[in-house]
Order: sequence, then C-alpha cells, then structure tokens
Amino acid sequence: MKQTISTNSATADRRWYIIDVAGMPLGRAASAIASVVLGKHKPDFNYNVDTGDFVVVLNAAQVQVTGAKGTDKFYHWHSRYPGHMRTRSLNQLMDQDPRYVVELAVRRMLPKSKLGNQLLQKVKIYKDAEGATRHSAQQPQPFPEHVLVGPRRARPVRSR
Repeated sequence: MKQTISTNSATADRRWYIIDVAGMPLGRAASAIASVVLGKHKPDFNYNVDTGDFVVVLNAAQVQVTGAKGTDKFYHWHSRYPGHMRTRSLNQLMDQDPRYVVELAVRRMLPKSKLGNQLLQKVKIYKDAEGATRHSAQQPQPFPEHVLVGPRRARPVRSR
C-alpha cells in the first residue's frame, strides 16, 4: 500500500520569480503575487504549510489604478490615542512610498495569521528596476504566465 507524502516547509521546492508590475492594475498584480507566495500554482499546495516561492516585484511606482481610486480610495490607521486617526489617499501614499501600497495590497490577500506574516517576508518590492540586479544571485525566473490574469496574460485564440 502506498503512503501519502505530505510536503512540509523543509521539503518544499522554493524558486525565485521576478515580475514587472509597470502598467498592471494594482489588484490583479497583488492577487497574482499572493497566489505564487502562497504556493497555489504548485501541485503540492497545502493551506497550512509554507510551500510558496519568493517574488521580486519591480517598478511598484508605475502600478496602475482604474477609475478615480487615486483620489477616492483612502487608507486609515490609528495610533490608539484619542484624535490620532490618520487618513491618506492612494495618490498621497504613492507619492510617499509606492512600495507600501503594493505591500499592503498583497498583505491583505494573505492569511491573517503568523503564516501570513511569514509569507509576506518572501515578497521583495522595489519602486524601480534596481531589484533585478540586487537579486541576480538568486537567478529569478520570469513570473509564471498561467497565474497572471488580465491584459498581460496571453489569451488562447478560439476557433469558431
């Protein structure tokens, strides 16, 4: 009788992927990054085990948002002191630090647990293309095409 082999964090095959998010919608890029970091593109995916891959995100400053989200979308946080509610629009945060906007979008698509915090450490975000040279020792591969959705994905031609 065969035994079922369950992968764990130590036996997982980890790879490095690189993605250029210039011109991509923020939500679509974040969902694709979160999917690869979780390991959903692998056949041995398991919800409670870190089997995902590392992702290097380039050109975070050039990520796109649709509609009027730049002025209408707000990020709120509170210091837990009375009257210390902070609110910034998406455009203001993109001017300050575009990496934070992409990181927050990816973080909110990961599990809200210790595992999610561990997975977020495998995402390296750069506001320009400098990350490609920083991580050349890891030999990052192009981002898996079957994970991408939207205008960047090559759609198959249907015959009629």
